[in-house]
Amino acid sequence: MNNSLKPDPSVIGGVPVAPLAFLPDAPAVFDKRAGRFAFLADHGGNLAPYMRFLADLTALQARLARELPPVMPIPTDRVELAQSSRMPPIDRAALATDEGMHATLDRFLAEAAGLEMPEQARLALSAVTASGIADRHWLLENILSDRIPDDSAAPHLFVGAAVQLHLARLAGTLDAAKLVKIRTGTCPTCGGKPATSSVMGQAGIESTRYATCGCCATQWNEVRVVCLCCGSNAAISYRSAETDEATVKAEVCGDCKGWVKILYQVKNASLDPIADDVSSLGLDMLMRDTDFRRGGFNPFIAGY
Repeated sequence: MNNSLKPDPSVIGGVPVAPLAFLPDAPAVFDKRAGRFAFLADHGGNLAPYMRFLADLTALQARLARELPPVMPIPTDRVELAQSSRMPPIDRAALATDEGMHATLDRFLAEAAGLEMPEQARLALSAVTASGIADRHWLLENILSDRIPDDSAAPHLFVGAAVQLHLARLAGTLDAAKLVKIRTGTCPTCGGKPATSSVMGQAGIESTRYATCGCCATQWNEVRVVCLCCGSNAAISYRSAETDEATVKAEVCGDCKGWVKILYQVKNASLDPIADDVSSLGLDMLMRDTDFRRGGFNPFIAGY
């Protein structure tokens, strides 16, 4: 493992004021992600079968994002209260019992049954499909709280994919101009944790950093070289499984002992905040041998 404390030259530059957030266009987000998973499956070595499964799963998310009835937008008074109180407009706690969320979950589980998948995944899908309302509430509450017990990662994967679908569609109904900064490492749309952050390469926001919510897919601006787990900038370093030029690194905090992956889209525009988090699983395995804990949330790599 490479542990680099050298200055990051790509920090220099950028724009004076970057937009706070970019809200997801759910079909486009999942289409792009499915394509990235498919590409990575062709170059994924031992991870290739899992990448192909996730490519199919995210392609299903994209299709359902187009086919499902429109979601009910967040009420205007709720959005205004969130703005004035510096809160996220989407209330995650309420979604575990929300009829729209459960309808999305039902449809997703039914459609997922037609996908090719390993037998263990098939058993997990069957168990979730047959589960009662109390068990579904528990699964949803775990995902919506950004936590997954290590011994039940497989059923949470399907529920997590359904939550991603529902929350991305819900987030897409909002107005980004009415979002407010909550705190470092917190999604301004739904209050969730980032899966990863990315150093952007697009014109106008080049070399600025945006975190991506592991559930609703909102991307929001974060200061560079600041821990997304605790907000400290006193003891940040970077580690990679390859070289100093790696396009995916672990941003490590010596204060709180947390770490979150950072993707350098400025070097490779095809990187996806979720798909390339999975494809760089080797970095997670290396970090497990350290005293640091993963701070990013991605339901597709729970248990690693």
